[in-house]
Amino acid sequence: MEDMVNEEEEPLINIRNPKGGFRTLPFIIANQAFEKMASFGILPNMILYLTRHYEMEAAAATNVILLWSAATSFTPIVGAFLADSYFGRYLTIVFGSLLSSLGMLLLWLTATIPNLSPCDPLNMSCNSPTISQLAFLYSSLCLISIGAGGVRASSLAFGIDQLDKEKDAGIIEGYFNWSYALTAAAVLIGTTILAYIQENFGWIIGFGVPVVFMFISMVSLFLASSLYVKVEPKGNVISECARVVVASYRNRNHNLPSSNVSNDGLYYRDNDSEMLMPSDKFRFLNKACLIKNPQQDLTQDGRLKNQWSLCTIDQVEAFKAIIKIIPIWTTGMIMSINFSQGTFSVLEASTMNRNIFSNFEIPAASMSTFMILFTVLWIVLYDCVIIPSASKLRRSTTRLRVKQKMGIGLIGICLSTSSLAIVEGKRRKLAIDEGFQDFPQGVVNMSVMWLLPRQILDGFAEAFNGVGQNEFYICELPQSMSSVASTLSGLGMSIGNVMASLILSVVDDVTKGEGKESWVSSNINKGHYDYYYWLLFGLMLANFLAFLCFSKAYGPCKGEENESQVEEN
Repeated sequence: MEDMVNEEEEPLINIRNPKGGFRTLPFIIANQAFEKMASFGILPNMILYLTRHYEMEAAAATNVILLWSAATSFTPIVGAFLADSYFGRYLTIVFGSLLSSLGMLLLWLTATIPNLSPCDPLNMSCNSPTISQLAFLYSSLCLISIGAGGVRASSLAFGIDQLDKEKDAGIIEGYFNWSYALTAAAVLIGTTILAYIQENFGWIIGFGVPVVFMFISMVSLFLASSLYVKVEPKGNVISECARVVVASYRNRNHNLPSSNVSNDGLYYRDNDSEMLMPSDKFRFLNKACLIKNPQQDLTQDGRLKNQWSLCTIDQVEAFKAIIKIIPIWTTGMIMSINFSQGTFSVLEASTMNRNIFSNFEIPAASMSTFMILFTVLWIVLYDCVIIPSASKLRRSTTRLRVKQKMGIGLIGICLSTSSLAIVEGKRRKLAIDEGFQDFPQGVVNMSVMWLLPRQILDGFAEAFNGVGQNEFYICELPQSMSSVASTLSGLGMSIGNVMASLILSVVDDVTKGEGKESWVSSNINKGHYDYYYWLLFGLMLANFLAFLCFSKAYGPCKGEENESQVEEN
């Protein structure tokens, strides 16, 4: 009888619980990794497929790809909202996998069946595409974007649902690390090996392989379907936040009791809630869950009469959690500005000696793949070497706290930007000394490997800050908002890209006045990209200092108070 009672008290994973646990994580990671491998694998050569197979103009094809990429970046945000509010994470991933598989299949059919595309795959003769053929192509791309939104919005959070945040803290950190590493490796494989297959074996095989990958992705998900913990959605996330704002404003004239007073019917809470009292941070929001008059606010069975006049403690604390993470979230957004400078690195690499061996030259655009490679290597090094070695030396389980990881990543970004500025200054000086000031295509006597430290440090920053951001958002926000939390990093990166564009435009306008050459001139030998990078270094350094202030103001993360007490004892 005692075992049965304990089993009922433990809602998540233990030896007796048949649901969830570490055993489910490989299936979830495989689902996400193969989806990314498939979708990223069709992206690099899509411009060639549209211009050659559909005879589009380069500008029109580029616009199609840009709109498709923008939609693929936006759909995870919509998918996260739907998962947390209506469908749940498991069903969202299922729908996403099915739609993405269907989209991949339709895209493969455009390369296989003559009537579905303007090109005959047998004699390679092409005509102008018809409206129906374009509609079929665009439908496939739309399905891929929608499907990717469903999978990417919920996969990371769905994995956390299988674990106990308090008991499995070490497993959770490892899950974040390996999930990030394996999906990054999948992207690397997709953008290199699949692109090679498409160029050398044709579109039928090149688009057929992603279809197989998506089939493996679906099978991986469904194999462990009976083992998953499937958390039910608790309602519209946006409307719940809005209710807190409206209710606190409506109750603004009511006085709050002292924080030392126990909740003896003062604050409204769900019967199954673990929170007895609202926190003291952003205390004015506590008025949203303050019971003014039980007879007016509640029904006879204790339910709310008006959800826009009174909220639960859980709803108030969830809204507070969102407000609290915003300052730290902005530091991740600003960090992503550095990652938006990849096109300039391609320009610089194209003017440097890219010969590694006598008969092999690194493509300028391939330098970015080193960043993904080093991200994976840093994650593996951290999880398999650094943490075990530190734990062995201290004779106890040792791991970096999540905000420490984020701060270390921001330091890496500062070093990355400074190394890029130093290398560009050296490259520019050599170009001028060798007479290439008016010939930006000239190749200077400087190895492209000088750009490798930037890629190493960017990978270091992504391995610590990028992984740390996802861990921070998912662990700090309520479980009912985990899907939304998993998309915050991507949302910050999207806004960071816009900010990078704005900064670039301002620098260009300010520095090219009165007949002067712009710092970011199209002639990189006349411009001063090194000055531009030093400007970004100043921004990254200020961002790191701001992070230190925000981190101190935020206080300890969930579970860290108990860890500190254990260490003191």
